Amino acid sequence: MIEFSAAEIAALTGGVLVGTDPAGPTITVTSAATDSRESTPGSLFVAKPGEESDGHLFIGSAFERGAVLALAERDVTAPDGVSFPSVVVADAVLAMGVLAAEIVRRLRAAGDLTVVGITGSAGKTTTKDLLAGILATHGPTVAPRGSYNGEVGVPLTVFEADWDTRYLVIEMGATKPGHIAYLASLVQPDIGVVLGVGSAHAGEFGGVENIAQAKGELFEALPATGTAVINADDERVLAMQSRTRARRTFFTSSADFAADGGDPVVRARNSTTTAEGNPSFTLLFPDGSEHEVVSPLLGLHHTTNLLAAATVAYTIGCAPDDIVASLRTQAAASRWRMERTERVDGVTVINDAYNANPESMRAALRTLAELGSGRRRTWAVLGEMLELGDRSIEEHDLLGRVVVRLNISKLICVGPNTRALFNGAVLEGSWGSEAVHVDDPEAAERILAAELEPRDIVLFKSSNGAGLRFLGDRVAHAVPNASVSAGQADTADRLAADSEADSGPDGSGKAHQP
Repeated sequence: MIEFSAAEIAALTGGVLVGTDPAGPTITVTSAATDSRESTPGSLFVAKPGEESDGHLFIGSAFERGAVLALAERDVTAPDGVSFPSVVVADAVLAMGVLAAEIVRRLRAAGDLTVVGITGSAGKTTTKDLLAGILATHGPTVAPRGSYNGEVGVPLTVFEADWDTRYLVIEMGATKPGHIAYLASLVQPDIGVVLGVGSAHAGEFGGVENIAQAKGELFEALPATGTAVINADDERVLAMQSRTRARRTFFTSSADFAADGGDPVVRARNSTTTAEGNPSFTLLFPDGSEHEVVSPLLGLHHTTNLLAAATVAYTIGCAPDDIVASLRTQAAASRWRMERTERVDGVTVINDAYNANPESMRAALRTLAELGSGRRRTWAVLGEMLELGDRSIEEHDLLGRVVVRLNISKLICVGPNTRALFNGAVLEGSWGSEAVHVDDPEAAERILAAELEPRDIVLFKSSNGAGLRFLGDRVAHAVPNASVSAGQADTADRLAADSEADSGPDGSGKAHQP
Protein backbone atom coordinates (compact mmCIF):
# COMPACT_ATOMS: atom_id res chain seq x y z
CA MET A 1 0.00 0.00 0.00
CA ILE A 2 1.28 3.46 -0.77
CA GLU A 3 1.67 5.62 2.32
CA PHE A 4 -1.01 7.91 3.71
CA SER A 5 -0.77 10.21 6.69
CA ALA A 6 -3.63 10.35 9.17
CA ALA A 7 -4.27 13.94 8.10
CA GLU A 8 -4.46 12.92 4.42
CA ILE A 9 -6.96 10.17 5.22
CA ALA A 10 -9.11 12.59 7.20
CA ALA A 11 -9.03 15.15 4.39
CA LEU A 12 -9.85 12.62 1.65
CA THR A 13 -12.70 10.96 3.53
CA GLY A 14 -14.13 14.03 5.24
CA GLY A 15 -13.43 12.37 8.59
CA VAL A 16 -12.48 13.77 11.98
CA LEU A 17 -9.15 12.96 13.62
CA VAL A 18 -9.44 11.85 17.24
CA GLY A 19 -6.92 10.52 19.74
CA THR A 20 -3.95 12.18 18.06
CA ASP A 21 -1.55 14.85 19.26
CA PRO A 22 -1.28 17.70 16.73
CA ALA A 23 2.16 18.47 18.13
CA GLY A 24 3.28 14.86 18.07
CA PRO A 25 4.90 12.84 15.28
CA THR A 26 2.98 12.33 12.06
CA ILE A 27 1.03 9.08 11.92
CA THR A 28 1.60 7.29 8.61
CA VAL A 29 -0.01 4.03 7.52
CA THR A 30 1.60 1.58 5.11
CA SER A 31 -1.02 -1.19 4.98
CA ALA A 32 -4.66 -1.80 5.83
CA ALA A 33 -6.84 -4.59 7.19
CA THR A 34 -10.43 -5.26 8.16
CA ASP A 35 -9.42 -8.28 10.24
CA SER A 36 -7.57 -7.36 13.42
CA ARG A 37 -5.58 -10.61 13.16
CA GLU A 38 -4.03 -9.29 9.95
CA SER A 39 -2.94 -5.97 11.44
CA THR A 40 0.80 -5.37 11.27
CA PRO A 41 3.12 -2.58 12.45
CA GLY A 42 2.16 0.63 10.69
CA SER A 43 -1.24 -0.57 9.49
CA LEU A 44 -4.64 1.09 9.24
CA PHE A 45 -7.43 -0.94 10.85
CA VAL A 46 -10.82 -0.45 9.24
CA ALA A 47 -13.40 -0.93 11.98
CA LYS A 48 -16.56 -1.56 10.03
CA PRO A 49 -19.80 -3.01 11.35
CA GLY A 50 -20.94 -6.33 9.88
CA GLU A 51 -23.89 -8.68 10.10
CA GLU A 52 -22.10 -11.08 12.45
CA SER A 53 -19.68 -8.84 14.32
CA ASP A 54 -18.57 -5.25 14.77
CA GLY A 55 -15.03 -4.27 13.89
CA HIS A 56 -15.06 -1.57 16.56
CA LEU A 57 -14.83 -4.35 19.16
CA PHE A 58 -11.46 -5.35 17.74
CA ILE A 59 -9.71 -1.97 17.59
CA GLY A 60 -7.72 -2.71 20.74
CA SER A 61 -6.63 -6.06 19.36
CA ALA A 62 -5.54 -4.43 16.10
CA PHE A 63 -3.41 -1.87 17.93
CA GLU A 64 -1.82 -4.64 20.01
CA ARG A 65 -0.67 -6.16 16.72
CA GLY A 66 0.84 -2.91 15.48
CA ALA A 67 -1.98 -0.85 13.94
CA VAL A 68 -1.31 2.87 14.32
CA LEU A 69 -4.64 4.29 13.12
CA ALA A 70 -8.27 3.20 12.91
CA LEU A 71 -10.81 4.15 10.28
CA ALA A 72 -13.97 4.00 12.34
CA GLU A 73 -17.56 5.14 12.58
CA ARG A 74 -17.32 6.14 16.23
CA ASP A 75 -14.70 7.13 18.77
CA VAL A 76 -13.40 4.11 20.71
CA THR A 77 -11.40 4.50 23.91
CA ALA A 78 -8.76 2.24 25.40
CA PRO A 79 -9.13 0.88 28.96
CA ASP A 80 -7.22 3.92 30.25
CA GLY A 81 -9.93 6.19 28.82
CA VAL A 82 -7.80 7.61 26.02
CA SER A 83 -9.18 7.48 22.47
CA PHE A 84 -7.42 5.23 20.00
CA PRO A 85 -5.91 7.31 17.17
CA SER A 86 -8.71 7.26 14.61
CA VAL A 87 -10.31 8.93 11.64
CA VAL A 88 -14.04 8.90 12.41
CA VAL A 89 -16.27 8.85 9.33
CA ALA A 90 -19.96 8.37 8.65
CA ASP A 91 -19.41 5.16 6.66
CA ALA A 92 -16.16 3.21 6.92
CA VAL A 93 -16.86 1.12 3.81
CA LEU A 94 -17.43 4.17 1.61
CA ALA A 95 -14.31 5.74 3.11
CA MET A 96 -12.33 2.67 2.05
CA GLY A 97 -13.60 3.23 -1.47
CA VAL A 98 -12.42 6.83 -1.41
CA LEU A 99 -8.93 5.73 -0.38
CA ALA A 100 -8.86 3.04 -3.05
CA ALA A 101 -9.85 5.51 -5.75
CA GLU A 102 -7.09 7.87 -4.62
CA ILE A 103 -4.51 5.07 -4.75
CA VAL A 104 -5.48 4.23 -8.33
CA ARG A 105 -5.35 7.91 -9.27
CA ARG A 106 -1.86 8.32 -7.82
CA LEU A 107 -0.54 5.14 -9.42
CA ARG A 108 -1.85 6.16 -12.83
CA ALA A 109 -0.28 9.58 -12.48
CA ALA A 110 3.05 8.09 -11.49
CA GLY A 111 3.45 5.25 -13.95
CA ASP A 112 2.10 2.74 -16.44
CA LEU A 113 -0.81 0.97 -14.72
CA THR A 114 -3.32 -1.31 -16.43
CA VAL A 115 -6.51 -2.15 -14.54
CA VAL A 116 -8.64 -5.17 -15.52
CA GLY A 117 -12.18 -5.68 -14.22
CA ILE A 118 -13.75 -9.16 -14.25
CA THR A 119 -17.39 -9.99 -13.59
CA GLY A 120 -19.93 -12.68 -14.41
CA SER A 121 -22.29 -15.09 -12.67
CA ALA A 122 -19.64 -17.82 -12.44
CA GLY A 123 -15.92 -18.27 -13.02
CA LYS A 124 -14.71 -14.87 -11.82
CA THR A 125 -12.24 -16.16 -9.27
CA THR A 126 -10.75 -18.84 -11.52
CA THR A 127 -10.40 -16.37 -14.41
CA LYS A 128 -8.83 -13.83 -12.09
CA ASP A 129 -6.33 -16.38 -10.86
CA LEU A 130 -5.45 -17.51 -14.39
CA LEU A 131 -4.98 -13.96 -15.65
CA ALA A 132 -2.88 -12.96 -12.65
CA GLY A 133 -0.69 -16.00 -13.25
CA ILE A 134 -0.07 -14.95 -16.85
CA LEU A 135 0.53 -11.28 -16.09
CA ALA A 136 2.86 -11.95 -13.15
CA THR A 137 5.48 -13.19 -15.62
CA HIS A 138 5.39 -9.81 -17.37
CA GLY A 139 5.34 -7.37 -14.48
CA PRO A 140 4.33 -6.81 -10.83
CA THR A 141 0.69 -7.89 -10.58
CA VAL A 142 -1.88 -7.44 -7.81
CA ALA A 143 -5.05 -9.55 -7.75
CA PRO A 144 -7.63 -10.35 -5.06
CA ARG A 145 -7.10 -12.94 -2.39
CA GLY A 146 -9.80 -15.60 -2.71
CA SER A 147 -13.04 -13.95 -3.76
CA TYR A 148 -12.53 -10.40 -2.54
CA ASN A 149 -14.98 -8.84 -4.97
CA GLY A 150 -17.31 -6.47 -3.11
CA GLU A 151 -17.26 -2.95 -1.78
CA VAL A 152 -14.72 -3.97 0.86
CA GLY A 153 -12.90 -6.68 -1.07
CA VAL A 154 -12.09 -4.40 -4.00
CA PRO A 155 -10.51 -1.66 -1.85
CA LEU A 156 -8.56 -4.31 0.08
CA THR A 157 -7.17 -5.54 -3.23
CA VAL A 158 -6.23 -2.01 -4.29
CA PHE A 159 -4.52 -1.46 -0.93
CA GLU A 160 -2.09 -4.25 -1.87
CA ALA A 161 -0.79 -2.19 -4.81
CA ASP A 162 2.36 -0.11 -4.56
CA TRP A 163 4.43 2.15 -6.80
CA ASP A 164 5.85 -0.80 -8.73
CA THR A 165 2.48 -2.36 -9.59
CA ARG A 166 2.05 -2.77 -13.34
CA TYR A 167 -1.18 -4.78 -13.50
CA LEU A 168 -4.16 -4.53 -11.16
CA VAL A 169 -6.73 -7.30 -11.59
CA ILE A 170 -10.09 -6.62 -9.95
CA GLU A 171 -12.88 -9.15 -9.44
CA MET A 172 -16.32 -7.53 -9.25
CA GLY A 173 -19.42 -9.03 -7.65
CA ALA A 174 -22.83 -7.54 -7.09
CA THR A 175 -25.96 -8.10 -5.04
CA LYS A 176 -28.04 -5.41 -6.71
CA PRO A 177 -27.97 -3.03 -9.67
CA GLY A 178 -25.42 -0.27 -9.30
CA HIS A 179 -22.82 -2.28 -7.38
CA ILE A 180 -20.55 -2.93 -10.35
CA ALA A 181 -20.90 0.66 -11.52
CA TYR A 182 -19.73 1.76 -8.07
CA LEU A 183 -16.76 -0.60 -8.04
CA ALA A 184 -15.78 0.48 -11.55
CA SER A 185 -15.91 4.12 -10.46
CA LEU A 186 -13.24 3.32 -7.87
CA VAL A 187 -10.72 1.56 -10.11
CA GLN A 188 -11.52 2.99 -13.57
CA PRO A 189 -10.76 -0.25 -15.50
CA ASP A 190 -8.96 -0.15 -18.83
CA ILE A 191 -10.20 -3.62 -19.78
CA GLY A 192 -13.43 -5.27 -18.70
CA VAL A 193 -14.55 -8.86 -19.20
CA VAL A 194 -18.03 -10.29 -18.60
CA LEU A 195 -17.89 -14.08 -18.41
CA GLY A 196 -21.57 -14.92 -18.45
CA VAL A 197 -25.03 -14.27 -17.09
CA GLY A 198 -26.69 -17.03 -15.08
CA SER A 199 -29.62 -17.41 -12.76
CA ALA A 200 -27.56 -17.19 -9.58
CA HIS A 201 -29.02 -14.61 -7.18
CA ALA A 202 -32.01 -14.03 -9.44
CA GLY A 203 -34.06 -13.61 -6.27
CA GLU A 204 -32.04 -10.61 -5.16
CA PHE A 205 -31.98 -9.01 -8.60
CA GLY A 206 -35.60 -9.76 -9.52
CA GLY A 207 -34.75 -11.88 -12.57
CA VAL A 208 -32.00 -12.86 -14.98
CA GLU A 209 -32.49 -9.82 -17.20
CA ASN A 210 -31.74 -7.57 -14.24
CA ILE A 211 -28.58 -9.58 -13.61
CA ALA A 212 -27.54 -8.96 -17.22
CA GLN A 213 -28.25 -5.27 -16.80
CA ALA A 214 -26.04 -5.18 -13.69
CA LYS A 215 -23.13 -7.12 -15.21
CA GLY A 216 -23.14 -4.84 -18.25
CA GLU A 217 -22.36 -1.87 -16.02
CA LEU A 218 -18.73 -2.88 -16.36
CA PHE A 219 -18.77 -2.35 -20.13
CA GLU A 220 -20.53 0.97 -19.70
CA ALA A 221 -17.76 2.16 -17.38
CA LEU A 222 -14.95 1.55 -19.87
CA PRO A 223 -13.36 4.54 -21.62
CA ALA A 224 -13.30 4.83 -25.39
CA THR A 225 -9.62 3.89 -25.26
CA GLY A 226 -10.39 0.74 -23.26
CA THR A 227 -11.37 -2.75 -24.39
CA ALA A 228 -14.52 -4.76 -23.67
CA VAL A 229 -13.74 -8.49 -23.69
CA ILE A 230 -17.00 -10.21 -24.63
CA ASN A 231 -18.09 -13.83 -24.30
CA ALA A 232 -19.73 -14.45 -27.67
CA ASP A 233 -21.10 -17.82 -26.48
CA ASP A 234 -23.48 -16.14 -24.02
CA GLU A 235 -26.25 -14.32 -25.84
CA ARG A 236 -26.90 -11.92 -22.96
CA VAL A 237 -23.23 -10.95 -22.81
CA LEU A 238 -23.03 -10.65 -26.58
CA ALA A 239 -25.95 -8.20 -26.48
CA MET A 240 -23.95 -5.97 -24.14
CA GLN A 241 -21.62 -4.89 -26.95
CA SER A 242 -24.01 -2.05 -27.73
CA ARG A 243 -23.57 -0.70 -24.19
CA THR A 244 -19.90 0.23 -24.50
CA ARG A 245 -17.93 2.92 -26.28
CA ALA A 246 -14.74 0.88 -25.83
CA ARG A 247 -13.04 -1.27 -28.42
CA ARG A 248 -14.34 -4.84 -28.54
CA THR A 249 -12.60 -8.20 -28.48
CA PHE A 250 -14.53 -11.48 -28.42
CA PHE A 251 -13.84 -15.01 -27.23
CA THR A 252 -15.79 -18.09 -28.26
CA SER A 253 -15.80 -21.87 -28.60
CA SER A 254 -17.93 -21.61 -31.73
CA ALA A 255 -16.46 -22.15 -35.18
CA ASP A 256 -19.25 -20.08 -36.75
CA PHE A 257 -19.04 -16.82 -34.81
CA ALA A 258 -17.70 -13.83 -36.73
CA ALA A 259 -17.46 -10.37 -35.20
CA ASP A 260 -19.05 -7.44 -36.97
CA GLY A 261 -16.54 -4.93 -38.28
CA GLY A 262 -13.60 -7.30 -38.05
CA ASP A 263 -13.13 -7.04 -34.28
CA PRO A 264 -10.56 -9.53 -32.90
CA VAL A 265 -11.75 -12.99 -31.90
CA VAL A 266 -9.92 -15.51 -29.70
CA ARG A 267 -11.29 -18.98 -30.33
CA ALA A 268 -11.19 -22.45 -28.80
CA ARG A 269 -11.53 -25.31 -31.31
CA ASN A 270 -12.30 -28.95 -30.52
CA SER A 271 -13.05 -28.32 -26.84
CA THR A 272 -13.12 -31.55 -24.84
CA THR A 273 -11.69 -33.09 -21.69
CA THR A 274 -8.97 -35.66 -21.13
CA ALA A 275 -9.60 -38.96 -19.39
CA GLU A 276 -8.62 -37.19 -16.17
CA GLY A 277 -11.24 -34.47 -16.71
CA ASN A 278 -8.84 -31.69 -17.75
CA PRO A 279 -9.97 -29.16 -20.40
CA SER A 280 -8.28 -29.66 -23.77
CA PHE A 281 -8.64 -27.51 -26.88
CA THR A 282 -6.83 -25.74 -29.70
CA LEU A 283 -6.42 -22.04 -28.95
CA LEU A 284 -6.55 -19.72 -31.97
CA PHE A 285 -5.35 -16.12 -31.65
CA PRO A 286 -6.16 -13.22 -34.00
CA ASP A 287 -2.54 -13.24 -35.20
CA GLY A 288 -3.25 -16.60 -36.86
CA SER A 289 -1.26 -18.73 -34.43
CA GLU A 290 -2.69 -22.01 -33.12
CA HIS A 291 -1.69 -23.69 -29.86
CA GLU A 292 -2.71 -26.91 -28.14
CA VAL A 293 -3.82 -26.38 -24.55
CA VAL A 294 -4.39 -29.00 -21.88
CA SER A 295 -5.12 -27.34 -18.55
CA PRO A 296 -4.58 -28.83 -15.07
CA LEU A 297 -8.03 -27.49 -14.10
CA LEU A 298 -10.92 -29.90 -13.74
CA GLY A 299 -14.05 -29.74 -15.91
CA LEU A 300 -15.01 -28.67 -19.42
CA HIS A 301 -16.71 -25.53 -18.10
CA HIS A 302 -13.28 -24.06 -17.33
CA THR A 303 -12.71 -23.64 -21.07
CA THR A 304 -14.61 -20.35 -20.80
CA ASN A 305 -12.36 -19.13 -17.99
CA LEU A 306 -9.20 -20.18 -19.82
CA LEU A 307 -10.37 -18.43 -22.99
CA ALA A 308 -11.26 -15.26 -21.12
CA ALA A 309 -7.89 -15.07 -19.38
CA ALA A 310 -6.07 -15.72 -22.65
CA THR A 311 -8.09 -13.02 -24.43
CA VAL A 312 -7.40 -10.37 -21.80
CA ALA A 313 -3.69 -11.21 -21.74
CA TYR A 314 -3.53 -11.05 -25.54
CA THR A 315 -5.34 -7.69 -25.48
CA ILE A 316 -2.77 -6.37 -23.02
CA GLY A 317 0.04 -7.47 -25.32
CA CYS A 318 1.31 -10.75 -23.89
CA ALA A 319 2.82 -13.10 -26.47
CA PRO A 320 0.66 -16.13 -27.37
CA ASP A 321 3.48 -18.53 -26.50
CA ASP A 322 3.74 -17.04 -23.01
CA ILE A 323 -0.03 -17.16 -22.51
CA VAL A 324 -0.25 -20.80 -23.54
CA ALA A 325 2.74 -21.82 -21.42
CA SER A 326 1.03 -20.34 -18.37
CA LEU A 327 -2.38 -21.90 -19.07
CA ARG A 328 -0.75 -25.32 -19.44
CA THR A 329 0.69 -25.19 -15.93
CA GLN A 330 -1.82 -23.32 -13.76
CA ALA A 331 -3.90 -25.43 -11.41
CA ALA A 332 -6.67 -23.99 -9.23
CA ALA A 333 -5.16 -21.25 -7.07
CA SER A 334 -8.15 -20.55 -4.81
CA ARG A 335 -9.67 -23.02 -2.38
CA TRP A 336 -12.82 -25.10 -2.96
CA ARG A 337 -12.95 -24.72 -6.75
CA MET A 338 -13.07 -28.26 -8.20
CA GLU A 339 -10.38 -29.12 -5.67
CA ARG A 340 -9.38 -32.75 -6.19
CA THR A 341 -7.94 -34.99 -3.46
CA GLU A 342 -6.91 -38.63 -3.88
CA ARG A 343 -7.27 -40.47 -0.58
CA VAL A 344 -4.92 -43.29 0.30
CA ASP A 345 -7.81 -45.78 0.17
CA GLY A 346 -8.57 -44.96 -3.49
CA VAL A 347 -11.50 -42.61 -2.89
CA THR A 348 -11.43 -39.40 -4.97
CA VAL A 349 -12.89 -36.25 -3.43
CA ILE A 350 -13.84 -33.18 -5.49
CA ASN A 351 -14.61 -30.16 -3.32
CA ASP A 352 -16.36 -27.45 -5.34
CA ALA A 353 -18.49 -26.09 -2.51
CA TYR A 354 -17.44 -22.46 -2.43
CA ASN A 355 -20.36 -21.24 -4.52
CA ALA A 356 -23.25 -22.67 -6.51
CA ASN A 357 -25.96 -21.77 -8.97
CA PRO A 358 -27.96 -23.91 -11.41
CA GLU A 359 -25.40 -23.52 -14.18
CA SER A 360 -22.33 -24.30 -12.09
CA MET A 361 -24.13 -27.20 -10.38
CA ARG A 362 -24.85 -28.81 -13.75
CA ALA A 363 -21.29 -28.25 -14.91
CA ALA A 364 -19.85 -29.88 -11.79
CA LEU A 365 -22.25 -32.83 -12.07
CA ARG A 366 -21.31 -33.37 -15.72
CA THR A 367 -17.67 -33.45 -14.70
CA LEU A 368 -18.47 -35.95 -11.96
CA ALA A 369 -20.29 -38.17 -14.45
CA GLU A 370 -17.38 -37.99 -16.90
CA LEU A 371 -14.82 -38.81 -14.23
CA GLY A 372 -16.99 -41.66 -12.98
CA SER A 373 -16.33 -43.75 -16.06
CA GLY A 374 -14.52 -46.86 -14.86
CA ARG A 375 -15.12 -45.99 -11.21
CA ARG A 376 -17.08 -48.07 -8.75
CA ARG A 377 -19.63 -45.38 -7.81
CA THR A 378 -20.19 -41.64 -8.18
CA TRP A 379 -21.50 -39.64 -5.21
CA ALA A 380 -23.01 -36.16 -5.31
CA VAL A 381 -23.26 -34.46 -1.92
CA LEU A 382 -25.27 -31.33 -2.65
CA GLY A 383 -26.36 -28.42 -0.50
CA GLU A 384 -28.71 -25.56 -1.10
CA MET A 385 -28.31 -23.03 -3.91
CA LEU A 386 -29.03 -19.76 -2.13
CA GLU A 387 -30.62 -16.55 -3.35
CA LEU A 388 -32.70 -18.01 -6.19
CA GLY A 389 -35.85 -16.27 -5.01
CA ASP A 390 -39.17 -17.67 -6.16
CA ARG A 391 -37.36 -20.03 -8.55
CA SER A 392 -35.66 -21.91 -5.73
CA ILE A 393 -38.03 -24.89 -5.52
CA GLU A 394 -38.19 -25.29 -9.29
CA GLU A 395 -34.42 -25.08 -9.77
CA HIS A 396 -33.69 -27.55 -6.98
CA ASP A 397 -36.30 -29.95 -8.39
CA LEU A 398 -34.73 -29.71 -11.86
CA LEU A 399 -31.28 -30.30 -10.44
CA GLY A 400 -32.43 -33.51 -8.77
CA ARG A 401 -33.66 -34.74 -12.12
CA VAL A 402 -30.31 -33.87 -13.74
CA VAL A 403 -28.53 -36.03 -11.17
CA VAL A 404 -30.60 -39.03 -12.21
CA ARG A 405 -30.25 -38.35 -15.94
CA LEU A 406 -26.47 -38.28 -15.53
CA ASN A 407 -26.61 -41.68 -13.82
CA ILE A 408 -24.94 -40.46 -10.64
CA SER A 409 -24.87 -43.51 -8.34
CA LYS A 410 -25.57 -41.83 -5.01
CA LEU A 411 -27.13 -38.49 -4.08
CA ILE A 412 -27.05 -36.97 -0.59
CA CYS A 413 -29.15 -33.81 -0.26
CA VAL A 414 -27.94 -31.82 2.75
CA GLY A 415 -30.06 -29.30 4.64
CA PRO A 416 -33.74 -28.61 5.18
CA ASN A 417 -34.03 -26.54 2.01
CA THR A 418 -32.86 -29.31 -0.31
CA ARG A 419 -36.07 -31.32 0.00
CA ALA A 420 -37.12 -30.24 -3.51
CA LEU A 421 -33.76 -31.50 -4.82
CA PHE A 422 -34.39 -34.90 -3.23
CA ASN A 423 -37.99 -35.01 -4.48
CA GLY A 424 -36.88 -34.18 -8.02
CA ALA A 425 -34.47 -37.11 -8.01
CA VAL A 426 -37.12 -39.49 -6.67
CA LEU A 427 -39.70 -38.38 -9.22
CA GLU A 428 -37.14 -38.83 -12.00
CA GLY A 429 -36.56 -42.44 -10.95
CA SER A 430 -34.11 -42.57 -8.06
CA TRP A 431 -35.33 -45.34 -5.77
CA GLY A 432 -34.28 -47.04 -2.58
CA SER A 433 -31.02 -45.76 -1.14
CA GLU A 434 -29.82 -44.08 -4.33
CA ALA A 435 -30.97 -40.69 -3.02
CA VAL A 436 -31.23 -39.63 0.60
CA HIS A 437 -32.09 -36.41 2.38
CA VAL A 438 -30.35 -35.41 5.62
CA ASP A 439 -30.77 -32.35 7.80
CA ASP A 440 -27.12 -31.42 8.34
CA PRO A 441 -23.54 -32.07 7.20
CA GLU A 442 -22.86 -34.28 10.21
CA ALA A 443 -25.52 -36.76 9.08
CA ALA A 444 -24.03 -36.77 5.59
CA GLU A 445 -20.59 -37.35 7.06
CA ARG A 446 -21.79 -40.42 8.95
CA ILE A 447 -23.19 -41.93 5.76
CA LEU A 448 -19.98 -41.30 3.86
CA ALA A 449 -17.78 -42.64 6.65
CA ALA A 450 -19.78 -45.87 6.64
CA GLU A 451 -20.30 -46.36 2.91
CA LEU A 452 -17.46 -44.84 0.86
CA GLU A 453 -15.30 -47.53 -0.69
CA PRO A 454 -12.16 -47.65 -2.85
CA ARG A 455 -12.65 -46.39 -6.42
CA ASP A 456 -15.62 -44.24 -5.38
CA ILE A 457 -15.59 -40.57 -6.42
CA VAL A 458 -17.53 -37.98 -4.41
CA LEU A 459 -18.43 -34.37 -5.30
CA PHE A 460 -19.30 -31.71 -2.73
CA LYS A 461 -21.17 -28.73 -4.15
CA SER A 462 -23.27 -25.99 -2.54
CA SER A 463 -23.54 -22.26 -2.06
CA ASN A 464 -20.97 -20.81 0.30
CA GLY A 465 -23.47 -20.30 3.10
CA ALA A 466 -24.37 -23.99 3.20
CA GLY A 467 -20.90 -24.80 4.51
CA LEU A 468 -20.34 -28.06 2.64
CA ARG A 469 -16.79 -27.01 1.80
CA PHE A 470 -15.80 -27.85 5.37
CA LEU A 471 -17.46 -31.25 5.14
CA GLY A 472 -15.56 -31.80 1.91
CA ASP A 473 -12.29 -30.96 3.68
CA ARG A 474 -13.03 -33.42 6.47
CA VAL A 475 -13.92 -36.23 4.10
CA ALA A 476 -10.91 -35.52 1.88
CA HIS A 477 -8.56 -35.86 4.84
CA ALA A 478 -10.44 -38.52 6.80
CA VAL A 479 -8.74 -41.67 7.97
CA PRO A 480 -10.38 -44.40 5.88
CA ASN A 481 -13.04 -46.40 7.72
CA ALA A 482 -12.71 -44.23 10.81
CA SER A 483 -15.80 -42.80 12.43
CA VAL A 484 -16.34 -39.06 12.71
CA SER A 485 -14.16 -37.81 15.52
CA ALA A 486 -14.04 -34.81 17.77
CA GLY A 487 -10.74 -33.91 16.10
CA GLN A 488 -12.46 -33.69 12.73
CA ALA A 489 -15.10 -31.42 14.21
CA ASP A 490 -12.35 -29.24 15.70
CA THR A 491 -10.74 -29.01 12.26
CA ALA A 492 -14.04 -27.84 10.77
CA ASP A 493 -14.42 -25.18 13.44
CA ARG A 494 -10.87 -23.95 12.80
CA LEU A 495 -11.40 -23.81 9.03
CA ALA A 496 -14.64 -21.90 9.51
CA ALA A 497 -12.95 -19.41 11.81
CA ASP A 498 -10.03 -18.92 9.46
CA SER A 499 -12.35 -18.19 6.52
CA GLU A 500 -14.03 -15.17 8.15
CA ALA A 501 -12.63 -11.80 9.09
CA ASP A 502 -13.81 -9.81 12.12
CA SER A 503 -16.74 -8.49 10.14
CA GLY A 504 -16.33 -10.10 6.70
CA PRO A 505 -14.20 -8.87 3.78
CA ASP A 506 -17.09 -7.67 1.63
CA GLY A 507 -18.75 -5.25 4.00
CA SER A 508 -21.73 -7.45 4.84
CA GLY A 509 -20.29 -10.09 7.14
CA LYS A 510 -20.20 -12.58 4.24
CA ALA A 511 -17.16 -14.12 2.64
CA HIS A 512 -17.82 -12.93 -0.90
CA GLN A 513 -20.29 -11.48 -3.34
CA PRO A 514 -21.66 -13.19 -6.44
